[in-house]
Amino acid sequence: MDITEGTPALHGFRMPAEWEPHSQTWLGWPERPDNWRDNGVHGQSIFAKVASAISEFEPVTVCASASQWANARDQLPHNVRVVEMSMNDSWFRDSGPTFVVNEGKSHSKHNVAGIDWNFNSWGGVDDGCYIDWSHDLLVARKILSMERIPRFPHSMILEGGSIHVDGEGTCLTTEECLLNKNRNPHLTKKQIEDELKAYLGVKKIIWLPRGLFGDDDTNGHIDNMCCFVKPGVVLLSWTNDETDPHYERALEAFTVLSNSTDACDRKFEIIKLHVPGPLYMTDEEATGFVQVGEAKPRLPGTRLAASYVNFYIVNGGIIAPQFGDPKWDDEAVRVLSKAFPDRKVVKIEGAREIVLGGGNIHCITQQQPAGAQAQ
Repeated sequence: MDITEGTPALHGFRMPAEWEPHSQTWLGWPERPDNWRDNGVHGQSIFAKVASAISEFEPVTVCASASQWANARDQLPHNVRVVEMSMNDSWFRDSGPTFVVNEGKSHSKHNVAGIDWNFNSWGGVDDGCYIDWSHDLLVARKILSMERIPRFPHSMILEGGSIHVDGEGTCLTTEECLLNKNRNPHLTKKQIEDELKAYLGVKKIIWLPRGLFGDDDTNGHIDNMCCFVKPGVVLLSWTNDETDPHYERALEAFTVLSNSTDACDRKFEIIKLHVPGPLYMTDEEATGFVQVGEAKPRLPGTRLAASYVNFYIVNGGIIAPQFGDPKWDDEAVRVLSKAFPDRKVVKIEGAREIVLGGGNIHCITQQQPAGAQAQ
């Protein structure tokens, strides 16, 4: 059921914070050989590891193409649901729906709906990651139809990885992504803010200038750069190395956050989460990609957009990437454990494999909030 009259906020919906209860998590299944090396073997293994870890906390649905359904079913635990779905690639944070909830006047139940944003492969034919995204355009609609959840269609191009909310009226994003001319060149900053407020139910947008250094595929998504721990507290992707090109970006973000307040007029507590490495794509890794001319090339020596901020909050847990960096892997777990004392931090070794494809754990997951579905 499409809701074409009025916006989510007008109907009383808001986007809940990621730490609010989930009914399930959605993931896609990677396979395209020009973005997942060695025909997706390594990527599939790590996706299965992520899905398995999440399934210890909440239900998981993995969507796989017809040719990959049996393979996905074989690799995933029995308690993970596997359904058939066409897709151009498996970044469900960006191609999947953004779920919103409506507590209702009685606050006795949550009603759930989904926003189906427009999608153009992170930049369109000229700047995007691949030139055919026709299947991705239908992912959100298919998920919402499968769950019988009302759909708010929107013509604005927006990926879920470009926004973070605190559930209390504040949205974090980056100018580098949302104001990029390869997304919505016809919209002003004010118009984009108005759409975010109308569809996410937020009251204030905090604009960080840029995202993580090297995150060129997404043009600086916020979920690699900064996220909420709880209202008034954020984790910021940081480096102590002043010669690292990310340092300038981290410092300018720190400055903006230090001089901002949230929708409830709180000053931000900023927790620094140091980046790994720096890490670079090896010759061996690069040779595993089959370039067919449709996707962005994966070149040896490329700085990988690796960030510990790209973790995922589940019911009672934190699914955290590990990159094989003995110093910063352990430090990230320590920082996350302290930031989320009531949640179990689960380490996902080998998350570098997802970074080779252009994202990380948060990018491949999409939470569906708990609550009674709207009818």
